[in-house]
Amino acid sequence: MPPRLLPSLPLRRLVGALLGLGLSGGAVVLADEPQPPALPQAQAPASQAPPPQWLPLEARWCLEPERCIALEVADEPHEQAKGLQLRPALPPLRGMWFPFPRPTAARFWMHRTPEPLDMLFVAGGRVVAIEAAAQPCPRLPCPSYGPNQLVEGVLELAAGQAAAQGIAVGTRVVIEPALVTPPGGAPP
Repeated sequence: MPPRLLPSLPLRRLVGALLGLGLSGGAVVLADEPQPPALPQAQAPASQAPPPQWLPLEARWCLEPERCIALEVADEPHEQAKGLQLRPALPPLRGMWFPFPRPTAARFWMHRTPEPLDMLFVAGGRVVAIEAAAQPCPRLPCPSYGPNQLVEGVLELAAGQAAAQGIAVGTRVVIEPALVTPPGGAPP
């Protein structure tokens, strides 16, 4: 059975993305032209915040044969809207991959994300832009980040990991199915 990040269900993703756009007020905005994220009607008190999401480690990005980043895959609109909100810091060599059903002008924000993140914007199999150490935003309004070009997906890593792993604009990106869950791969 192919993993969800492969193009086996593009119609499901496209329909889901179009439906989810009207329902989400979260971390990702998909549009033909860059625009800031939609703001939620009301912000729930912290005590009523939904729990963080923990997605399976379905994919990996190998920078070298023995140095791979294990990736949670947020390929559904509701998963992309929630992203890494309310999550503790990611360990080294862990991240979240946000694939899009078609090249998209995507803008990400850090609302309710407690730890800084590196955002890597991917197009044509390469990193085309990096927002290093995007800062948490506990209260609205929050800035949004993204290049002024279409991207096929976004990778989020712990702040400083792009530099620590030697990732720069132009670095080749090949996302492949995870073969084995790394030790400590399950959420706490």
